[in-house]
Amino acid sequence: MRDRIVAVTGPGRVELIEQDAAPLTEGTFRVETLYSGVSAGTELSFVKGTNPYLNVAWNADLGLFQPGAASTPYPVTRLGYMQVGRVVESATPAVAVGTVGAMTYGHRTGYLADPLTERFVPLPDDLDPVLGVYAAHMGPICANGVLHAAADLYGADVRSLGDGVRGRRVAVVGSGVVALLTALFAQRHGAASVVVLDPTPQRRAVAEALGLQTLDPEADDPAVVLKTRWAHAPGDRGADVVFQCRGQAWAMHLALRLLRPQGTVIDLAFYQAGADAVRFGEEFHHNGLSVRCAQIGRVPRGLAPTWDRERLSAETIDLLHAYGELIRKHLITALVPLDDAPDLLTDLATRRRQELQVVLTC
Repeated sequence: MRDRIVAVTGPGRVELIEQDAAPLTEGTFRVETLYSGVSAGTELSFVKGTNPYLNVAWNADLGLFQPGAASTPYPVTRLGYMQVGRVVESATPAVAVGTVGAMTYGHRTGYLADPLTERFVPLPDDLDPVLGVYAAHMGPICANGVLHAAADLYGADVRSLGDGVRGRRVAVVGSGVVALLTALFAQRHGAASVVVLDPTPQRRAVAEALGLQTLDPEADDPAVVLKTRWAHAPGDRGADVVFQCRGQAWAMHLALRLLRPQGTVIDLAFYQAGADAVRFGEEFHHNGLSVRCAQIGRVPRGLAPTWDRERLSAETIDLLHAYGELIRKHLITALVPLDDAPDLLTDLATRRRQELQVVLTC
């Protein structure tokens, strides 16, 4: 038995390679891939050659990028983290044959897993399995952003994912997958208002189809619009919290301008080119603002015992139950056979093709 794997062998070079399937051993289980979602940010950074792991060494102990051999050199053979597979063999009582679950093993037709070292999120029978691409990692990324907003208010005393958004005015900059799922989490958990800002009309149309309000940041000044609309007290206007989900400097600058004084930007973006144009001498300084990075590698300080990745996946499945039909109809814009992945990824990286969410099928 052989597995087909999507690999990036160099900048702009994506190939399908074959590898002998690992044999089943005691305590392991094998899945056959059903669906594999494409992450347009992280994955395309490897195709374009802009991911920092390709060029420098990541020192995990120090938390620093340093000169040295690349931490993830080419070829990159574990690409992607949004897989759904069916268990076809099992040598562990922890995982039953026939179970459909979400995992993070990269674009490939099959995978041998160890339940002691890798997460397997069983999907409910009443959930469309294609939606499971969000359950293991992408949904928790967004849920963790909302969790950071809660921690910003309550520290380690967060009881509900909605603690940071309930009854509050929320702005979301960007309307990619991370932004739209984050906006839906905020709406699901009781935000008084949720407004998505993106300059692309097609992306705003998707947000509106999901039931979200939108603004065009290139039309009337959205900071003036929202600060006029969202009044708290004299001299106190704007969003209670902004989720910044677009990895560009202008987007961070906009996020800061939308905030009320002493508000917080929860930043979920990946700035592949840095953010040299962010102007910290203006609204950031004069309004006493804060920026919190919500990176999936860690939940807010003090919350790890109660808000682990499993709980964030459970929150994601709840969201998918609530909005699954809309997400399937409007967010997932293309199903593409795995065999077509090399052309697809290079077309996405060079912008010859634009999709919101592509899911590879096996």
